[in-house]
Amino acid sequence: MSMSFDQYMRDMVQPMRDELTVLGVQELRLPDEVEEKLPNAKGTTLVVVNSVCGCAAGQCRPGVAKALQHDLTPDHLFTVFAGQDKEATAKAREYFAPYPPSSPSIALMKDGELVHFIERHQIEDRSAEEIAADLTSAFDRFCR
Repeated sequence: MSMSFDQYMRDMVQPMRDELTVLGVQELRLPDEVEEKLPNAKGTTLVVVNSVCGCAAGQCRPGVAKALQHDLTPDHLFTVFAGQDKEATAKAREYFAPYPPSSPSIALMKDGELVHFIERHQIEDRSAEEIAADLTSAFDRFCR
């Protein structure tokens, strides 16, 4: 019995996807979905660039989960998965200029414009609590 590589990867990353979708974060898996949602979202939008790396598991996704318990949160919650949904991730990254591609990373947008961005290097050396504090500070500033 053999399993295809693609099936193996889907099975392996599904729990990593679920960590965000269980919080109400909507996956954008195709470039057209990104193009439909990000520039047209009114109000505030959180976009998590998910990843299989350890800092995504240990700091990024838990930090996002803690931040979303805050009283004030973005109107829209989206995620793309780097290395898995490559075209959707590339399309989302077009909205994150001037920042270079980074995964994991977290973007906060307001009315389709980037207002706050957390790069990988700001994730890998910080705790989930520090990331949540960074996000909730941005929520307080931009989600009013």
